[in-house]
Amino acid sequence: MGTWQLVAVGLVMLLGLFGVLIPGAPGPPIVWGGVVWWALTEKTALAWWVLMGATAVLLLNQALKWLLPTRRMKDSGIPWQTLYASGAAAMVGFFLVPVVGAVIGFVAGLYGAERARLGDHGNAWASTRTAMRAIGLAVLVELFACLLVVGAWTGAVAAG
Repeated sequence: MGTWQLVAVGLVMLLGLFGVLIPGAPGPPIVWGGVVWWALTEKTALAWWVLMGATAVLLLNQALKWLLPTRRMKDSGIPWQTLYASGAAAMVGFFLVPVVGAVIGFVAGLYGAERARLGDHGNAWASTRTAMRAIGLAVLVELFACLLVVGAWTGAVAAG
């Protein structure tokens, strides 16, 4: 697979990661589609293992979504820009502190955005807790699953 095609696959996966944060956008299927594209082009044992692992992780994610509370972001009064900021912070955190950095980055980004919006610590922390109960956990689980898949793909590309 050429460099430009790898860049295109990476951009598709990045689009899928942002798709997790946009209501109604199919983020995990887009990420999975990027892995399928790469695996069908590479045709190596490592590529097929990554595809099988990605499929398993994303199917488990879909099963977990049914067990988590429903998305009620509008009811909580928290703007979508806060969710976008926390999702971007989770992506950065995932690569700075592998795996657990996604959780730390998500909560820190959520708090930071709410602190900037509301102005004081007490209100920002209360809003952060409300957002995590309303939507944060479901989005965080989905984003974490997609980040695991992208991380596995990145590792496989670096190794191969």
